Amino acid sequence: MLTRRLEPEVEAALGSQAAVALLGPRQVGKTTLAQAIGRTRDALYLDLEDPEARERLASPSLFFDAMADRLVILDEIHRMPDLFLSLRGAIDRGRAAGQRVGRFLILGSAAIDVLRQSSESLAGRIAFLELSPLSVLEVGQSREDRLRLWLRGGFPDSFLAASDRTSLSLRRDFIRTYLERDVASFGPRVPAETLRRLWTMLAHRQGQLLNASDLARSLAVSAQSVGRYIDLLCDLMLVRRLAPFHTNLGKRLVKSPKLFIRDSGLTHALLGIETLDQLLGHPVAGASWEGLVVDTLISLAPAETTASCYRTAAGAEIDLVLDFVDGTRWVIEAKLGLGAKPRRGFFEACRDLNPAAAFVVHSGEDRSPLAPGVEAIGLRALADLVAARST
Repeated sequence: MLTRRLEPEVEAALGSQAAVALLGPRQVGKTTLAQAIGRTRDALYLDLEDPEARERLASPSLFFDAMADRLVILDEIHRMPDLFLSLRGAIDRGRAAGQRVGRFLILGSAAIDVLRQSSESLAGRIAFLELSPLSVLEVGQSREDRLRLWLRGGFPDSFLAASDRTSLSLRRDFIRTYLERDVASFGPRVPAETLRRLWTMLAHRQGQLLNASDLARSLAVSAQSVGRYIDLLCDLMLVRRLAPFHTNLGKRLVKSPKLFIRDSGLTHALLGIETLDQLLGHPVAGASWEGLVVDTLISLAPAETTASCYRTAAGAEIDLVLDFVDGTRWVIEAKLGLGAKPRRGFFEACRDLNPAAAFVVHSGEDRSPLAPGVEAIGLRALADLVAARST
């Protein structure tokens, strides 16, 4: 089992709250992590996709009271949304008996379902944590490991597959499962073929500004439908909508968000890219690298961090702006290759934003100054810096 950086946070949350919700897309490693934690706590694990597990919860209040001295892990909680009211009652009864923390670990594959239900039923009783795909800090330290992470993405089975071909096959199966089964269970009926076409179009347009009207014309649907489909992919934590920077600087700012498929391996699977050579020769390579940088750094940043992109009508542009809770601002530009030569628009944006630090992230390991206040840096080194702000 790969060591996941989130494990100490889950343990800490269980030590301070009665319930912890661990969110993340399917196959990202939630169950493996939860079971590893559960083995140290004599936990009971229930997969709610299993009919027998659901039968055990026919009388949930009685069941939870009988398990008051054990951690109960509830996997795929969206299969039994009515459980949230029973969880609230069990937590309140446990508090009255002095059992205040570490009662339930809830696993969910869609942010919106878990958040909607729990925010109504478990306010003040639950902590939320998101498990992202493997990051550059969770794989080996060699450049080969980082390139493999970029090509295959961070879903553990895909990253650890015996070959690139096997990895691609796993990711294609993952996409097919979401389209044919999971999407219908998480949201309103969406034609699977339409959603596949949209997902593939987003892969071709990785990191580009959202143009719902253009996507709608290509799909022969309304712009409102495109918006709903993108909302669903975002709720499933498969696509990231990176908001535009909006503070008033007296500039004409571009107000459209940028869209990224969150896992680079899924981007490549949608485009049929199997090997690193194919990726490096593909027009999406630079945008794919940008997507990896953006998702890595946002996932590692403290929860209170505000992430945005910056672009003005005059051409000043920065891929990622991180505003930390203490008011510190970092700006990041992603550049594929061992060299790091940002365009003029990057330096213009730096003058507009006046960041405390500016970085150009390349695919190598060297770290060197590019200009006053601007540093060229490898992804792992910058990931370490961002992650350190959470400690």
